[in-house]
Amino acid sequence: MQFLPELTLLGASLIFFLVSLTDSSATRVKNIAILLGALVFGATLLSYCQESILFYGAYQVDLFSQIFKTLIAGAMCVVLLFGRDLKGISNKVRPEYYLFMFISVLGLMMLVSSIELMSIFVALELSSFAVYIMVPMRDDSGRFRMQMEAGIKYLLFGVTATGFMLFGMSYIYGLTGSTQLPVVIEKISLLYTQPAAVVAVLMVLAGFFYKLAIFPFHFWVPDVYEGASNETTAFIASVPKLAATAMLIRIVTMINGEGQVIVNVLMVCAVLSMFYGNLSALVQKDIKRMLGFSGIAHAGFVLLGILTMQLTGYANAIYYIIGYVVMNLACFLVICTVSKDGENVLIEDLSGLHQRSPLLALTLGIGLFALAGIPPFVGFMGKFMLLTGALQEGYLLLVILAAINTAIAIFYYLSVVRIAYCSDPEGRDTVIATPLTSVVSVALLLIITIMGVIPQRFLDFATSAVSAML
Repeated sequence: MQFLPELTLLGASLIFFLVSLTDSSATRVKNIAILLGALVFGATLLSYCQESILFYGAYQVDLFSQIFKTLIAGAMCVVLLFGRDLKGISNKVRPEYYLFMFISVLGLMMLVSSIELMSIFVALELSSFAVYIMVPMRDDSGRFRMQMEAGIKYLLFGVTATGFMLFGMSYIYGLTGSTQLPVVIEKISLLYTQPAAVVAVLMVLAGFFYKLAIFPFHFWVPDVYEGASNETTAFIASVPKLAATAMLIRIVTMINGEGQVIVNVLMVCAVLSMFYGNLSALVQKDIKRMLGFSGIAHAGFVLLGILTMQLTGYANAIYYIIGYVVMNLACFLVICTVSKDGENVLIEDLSGLHQRSPLLALTLGIGLFALAGIPPFVGFMGKFMLLTGALQEGYLLLVILAAINTAIAIFYYLSVVRIAYCSDPEGRDTVIATPLTSVVSVALLLIITIMGVIPQRFLDFATSAVSAML
């Protein structure tokens, strides 16, 4: 039962491997994907309260890991539902596409339960290489070739970040004589004044900085977001970020609160991520590139909670990343629905969306309001909690810089809302959302609003998850 979600994902991947050997219709493949996604989510819920240590201490099933597995499975199901038509993926490779998606989710679930350095490395690579393959699988019938460049960039940057991480793991093993995280945390917390320990932890963090798109491991984001299909970009922008946040929290706990060098580096990365992401997003014309740059900025906000190295800071970071994923999925639902044949959506293509599809316009508007940090939505409460926590720890300058970035972000987010609500359609076709898409849209809007209006329940939820891990 403890390993049930992973076994279900493994079985689902095997089913899609067998489906890829047949000549199945697109409708059948789509239905199989949705059914298997629901089974994975159900298996995750069944194993929610399980606790165990597996594989000779390399794999830990606890509340922390199970909460993140549930979130990962839920985000994957949302992507499957609103991207079920896979307009940007060729019919002949759709079974393989779903195969790699499920393998990537398997790697992410293994990642959040891994408490041994080598198992962390294997799980991270399993999740990453599957996505590397998903990016260039975009349909090129429309003479769109950017997905090949995006796939190569994603791979090269990923391999570079992995090299840093693996080199850092070798340092940690040399310093502590163990690859088990409980032993490593106990020993390395006494070595934080040694340069080798600081360098080792920073190099390990590099692998997860890459996943979360934190400066300076962010360069892949705009090109990959633009080059990948809309459905693939929605997956990359949401699901892996949950696991990356979980692992950042695990790794940062290796250095106690007196590891000031680590904190200083995290502060610099947070500030640079926020300014680079927000200032670059101001001039974007492609909505996916804009969301890519804004994702870099939001990763900087996540670091505001993690660098406090306090229980409440970690809980605030988890609350914020959950909210960010939901807000992002709401925006990508609109992008995938507005796009006719899987092509990229420019910001000007959203002109008059309130007349072409009122529900989608509302979904986009609330999603962008929340990302901008406007009350009463989850984005506002998440930023408020992160800034309050950082201020309580004495990071006044950091809070001021984050507030400035919030003001910058409001401009480009509301510019998109203005185009959707304050301009004419200019001859653009009406957008028809299916009943299932409408249901998913309403569900996302409710989550965004409820998390913002009654945040305490979700913060308690995140606090209990971190307490189980510490």
